[in-house]
Amino acid sequence: MNLLSVSKRWSSLALCLLALLFSEQAACQEINADVTVDRSQINSTSLSYMDNLSDEIETYLNEYTWTDTNFGTEERVRVDIQITLLSVDDNFNFDAQVIFRSRRPIYHTARETALFFYNEENWGFSYTPNRSLIHDRLRFDALTSFLDFYAYIILGYDFDSFDELGGTPYFSEAQNIVSQAPSTAPGWDRGSMNRRNRALLVAGLLNPNYEGLRLAMYQYHRQGLDYFVDDPEEARQQILKALQKIEQAKQTTASNLLFDTFFNTKYREIGNIFEDAKPEVRLEAYQLLSNIDQSHLSEYQKLQ
Repeated sequence: MNLLSVSKRWSSLALCLLALLFSEQAACQEINADVTVDRSQINSTSLSYMDNLSDEIETYLNEYTWTDTNFGTEERVRVDIQITLLSVDDNFNFDAQVIFRSRRPIYHTARETALFFYNEENWGFSYTPNRSLIHDRLRFDALTSFLDFYAYIILGYDFDSFDELGGTPYFSEAQNIVSQAPSTAPGWDRGSMNRRNRALLVAGLLNPNYEGLRLAMYQYHRQGLDYFVDDPEEARQQILKALQKIEQAKQTTASNLLFDTFFNTKYREIGNIFEDAKPEVRLEAYQLLSNIDQSHLSEYQKLQ
């Protein structure tokens, strides 16, 4: 981890040490999740126990120590998780759709930037009354392993934004969960042609051919966005270089999943970053973006 990344965490170590003086809990957890569960699409009066699911998931995610890195309270990764229950059978097997949104602070500002916005369309799990959620890294469970997988994906994105390829250990943890999953489990099937498959997502993140995109994540955030207030012109140049890395990576890779995920998360922010730039910088940004992100072209039209 380089000095810039280390500087992000030094104050959290001090906070954790101070916490030792006043609390028996030594760990500073990494995730600060807010979970909502919508069961309005299920016509059943026997599911009142599901009212506790959001609190159970928040406790499961927020009170567990996921990494060996010390996080201060202000550094915890903020995550919004919106779960929509779609169906349930007589054995308490649920089908659901989940939207994940994670974000981190922008240095020298009171603002945050989105890191990971992802719509998971195919989650099946079992949740019976009075069930407790327990961490077990050695056993696959359709509910808790799903939460673990995305916790590590979200942490990987966060670490990638502070250190070049810093998220690799966490993406590797997510890959381990994929390897534990039954080969035919919905959403986990490693041979599936579904372009939003979990196996495909993490395989891309660990594939050297996509390193350009991950290196761009660091350059975009740590060398660009974090210095935007101090030197917006230089910050824009760094972000342009990050977009050029993405363009190069896209030319040599087959799947668009990771690129779509990046731009679905960032397209409005990118448009705003360049909207007030010099005309020649706006045009350069537009030409790059119109080539690598056709799906949000209408947002970039204002840069011409």
